[in-house]
Amino acid sequence: MSDISKEEVLAYHKQGKIAIELTKPCNTQHELSLAYTPGVAIPCLEIAREPKLSFEYTNRSNLVAVISDGTAVLGLGDIGPLAAKPVMEGKSVLFKKFAHVDAFDIELDVHTVEEIVAACKAIAPTFGGINLEDIKAPQCFEIERRLKEELDIPVFHDDQHGTAIITTAGLMNVLEITGKKAEEIKIVVNGAGAAGISCAKMYQKLGVKHIVMCDSRGVISTYRNDLNVYKAPFAVETEARTLDEVIEGADMFLGLSVAGALTKEMVAKMAPEPVIFALANPVPEILPSEVREVRDDAIIGTGRSDFPNQINNVLGFPFIFRGALDVRAKKITEGMKMAAAEALAALAKEPVPEYVKAAYQDQNITYGKSHIIPLPFNKEVLIWVAPKVAKAAFEEGVARVESFDEEAYKEQLKYSIYGSEEDQ
Repeated sequence: MSDISKEEVLAYHKQGKIAIELTKPCNTQHELSLAYTPGVAIPCLEIAREPKLSFEYTNRSNLVAVISDGTAVLGLGDIGPLAAKPVMEGKSVLFKKFAHVDAFDIELDVHTVEEIVAACKAIAPTFGGINLEDIKAPQCFEIERRLKEELDIPVFHDDQHGTAIITTAGLMNVLEITGKKAEEIKIVVNGAGAAGISCAKMYQKLGVKHIVMCDSRGVISTYRNDLNVYKAPFAVETEARTLDEVIEGADMFLGLSVAGALTKEMVAKMAPEPVIFALANPVPEILPSEVREVRDDAIIGTGRSDFPNQINNVLGFPFIFRGALDVRAKKITEGMKMAAAEALAALAKEPVPEYVKAAYQDQNITYGKSHIIPLPFNKEVLIWVAPKVAKAAFEEGVARVESFDEEAYKEQLKYSIYGSEEDQ
């Protein structure tokens, strides 16, 4: 935050960052009659007759709830629902800015699984999807599981799945660049919270067989008797107790922990062409400059915008919900998540638009070790990711639409960004 001041930040956030705007005119007596009484009774009766028409005659088909209890705000911890509101408003900004999805933040002053599930179920008729955010583990796992089972709209805990999708896309391209095979590599995950566990599960679906996880107490192994039901499936048989012991020979390090957790000495012990995703924010587990002091063959990613290969969840959730909403999906499946990762991996290989290069003041951005995932300001992410997510939803039978034309949908999204060819 060295280039922005406290005063500038507070001025930006003054009176919030989102507002409600009308999408239909209401300037005459006739328009008032259409918007409210007596006209409004007609869509009400239509929806009462057929509930799925709520997606047709209300804003539900383009409205997401961003819900948090403020117990695990990134980098800030348990700061409570009021203090979490600026972050949730920010999430709503990103939905609108990057995917034209209307989103509204809802901060809950309840914290048990039962209370949060009940609150979400109670307000679900208002929304087309629910984005859970910054809810501490392990409650977040059970909350998402329950809501996915009990609601018929997409529920997505971005802290878990966003990082998993983006890093999986990066890993796909790393495997291609290095020639390594998913089933042969060793991955060490430092941080066994919601994101770490979700990442590990997605890597397994990619074919990775050798994953070692560490938490604040050391290696998650079968010798430990303090593992919850979410960590226990990742326990491995090993005498190793520390990150330093298990990092030797590792092909990949995924850090979702604290600054300084990975040392240069550890990096030196990793396999050839190691991938290091150091995602602690604002200071990563190890700085890219420190990695370069001991390895010139490493592929490095962080959560920061001032280093190459930024692992930014904004590459995922807006476009996943865009695709899900547009086919009126009932849930977000594992197939939809993998489709998003595959689309991101494929887009990274495409020529980078000139406006993106200009935004980053770098004319040399091309696919390779320093560019394994797309950049956040690449408008093409919408065109690549949302259709693949929508297609997966349709093919897996969780979409409400009766037909889906992927190419026509891509053209529709392209028009929403660029307009007609005459406009370009």
